[in-house]
Amino acid sequence: MQKNLRLKLTLILIFMALCVYYIISPREKGAGWFSRLNLGLDLKGGIHLVLQVVTDDALNQELLQDADRIAQELRSKGISFEASKKGSGYSVEISGIDPARENEVRAYLESTYNRKYSLRTSKVEEKTRCILQMMGSYIREMRESTVRQALETIRRRVDALGVTEPTLQIYGSSEQDIKDQIIVELPGIDDPDRVKSLIENTAQLELRLVKKDQGGPFSSIEAALEALGGRLPDEYQILPYREDRGDRSQLEYLVVRKLPEITGKDLKTARRTTDSNGAPAVGFFLTSEGAKQFARTTERHIGERLAIVLDNVVRSAPVINERIEAEGIIHGRFTVKEAEDLALLLRSGALPASLRVLEERSVGASLGNDSIRSGISASLIGFGLVVLAMLIYYRRSGLNAIWCLLGNLIILLGFMAAVGATLTLPGIAGIILTIGMAVDANILIFERIREELRNGKTVRAAIDAGFSKVFWTIFDTNITTLIAAALLFQFGTGPIRGFAVTLSVGLLANMFMAIYVSHRLFEVMLGSRRIERLSI
Repeated sequence: MQKNLRLKLTLILIFMALCVYYIISPREKGAGWFSRLNLGLDLKGGIHLVLQVVTDDALNQELLQDADRIAQELRSKGISFEASKKGSGYSVEISGIDPARENEVRAYLESTYNRKYSLRTSKVEEKTRCILQMMGSYIREMRESTVRQALETIRRRVDALGVTEPTLQIYGSSEQDIKDQIIVELPGIDDPDRVKSLIENTAQLELRLVKKDQGGPFSSIEAALEALGGRLPDEYQILPYREDRGDRSQLEYLVVRKLPEITGKDLKTARRTTDSNGAPAVGFFLTSEGAKQFARTTERHIGERLAIVLDNVVRSAPVINERIEAEGIIHGRFTVKEAEDLALLLRSGALPASLRVLEERSVGASLGNDSIRSGISASLIGFGLVVLAMLIYYRRSGLNAIWCLLGNLIILLGFMAAVGATLTLPGIAGIILTIGMAVDANILIFERIREELRNGKTVRAAIDAGFSKVFWTIFDTNITTLIAAALLFQFGTGPIRGFAVTLSVGLLANMFMAIYVSHRLFEVMLGSRRIERLSI
């Protein structure tokens, strides 16, 4: 055997051994064999969600907060006005401004909000009205930031659940000109309803002061408005309050400030704890800045009620008896799991906007096992039929094609195990297609060799000519298919991407095995002998 050929075969064997190592070796200490091969949602079971981030929620919240800030600032400057509120579309409207202070108001608005809004003024009944119209560039920036923040919040929640190999990605768009959808694929989930609830829950924690006089609780919204003389002050809003009373809970309403004293942004951590009666509750701890603000608020409002608001529902409204700094507790009729889930949501942070479920698909573990069995069976049947056909039609040379097929599969699975790619049911379809593509390359080569033999060439010359003359045909065929696979990967979602990955890697492995390794196997078979007849 030639020395150069021996070196090539050694390198090929080392490469194949490395692929086999990645396929069968455990991912980490204590893991099982073949644990490096990640199974996708359709094989392992789990949940697939397509979520749309309602970015208008974040924009509306920004507009409301700016309107409240402007109102507070104008009051602190002693400037009279009728109302500061969210206007039509994406705007803030300040009406009834004292004309004598118009220039002062304009200067304040232009210096403070010039990055977000364009300002225009008009006269209404001898009063000045200012309208801040949110700029298109800022709206787009805000939408994109909201989607990114939602993705990171969902990722933290999923990580806290301990889900292995989750898939989370921003994808697609609806009416907006940005990508506002998030794909969530969580394999191995056995309680999809709980996980879906944890992902969708906004978990917006706020601490708000209850109105000192006529703050409630009231039996209905109408009763609250009647107690307030039929008009709700601009700086307050009415929120539902579910108070626990023994074995039953009663829905009531409280009048609370619109602007919270503390929000989820001031939260340091949260954990499940118990209340004074030993029932499950959620304790929360504030950051240093949040603790300072909380201390100032509780010190100034001793004797008043503080509403603990979660997703615009008052969970509890205790009376402030003394100055409080860094921690508090949320009461409720929680089970242990509910308290743990709420603590998890608070730790992972609030979603910046609500989520709308556009698509939901759950796959049971048993269905995943059925898919694995079906996929393996289809692959083995396809492989067996190909082997049989190659042996019958190409005789001993068919063994060359069979070894190349096995090597193709080893390289494909070894690559997926090494890089941590996920094997899906469409991915198995890609493997089956790769088997067909690999045989196609061998058939082109073998038929060319037959043709060269019929033209009177020697066996060695016919083999060399067969490989060299068919190279560009095989190359062009695989490259065009690779381009299609690349487009599928770029514009497809999870399962389609899985198909594109296995097809692409299989095609590259096929080119390596059919063009290079197959040629080396023929060289091994020929050796240094002179062979007059080739079994092909």
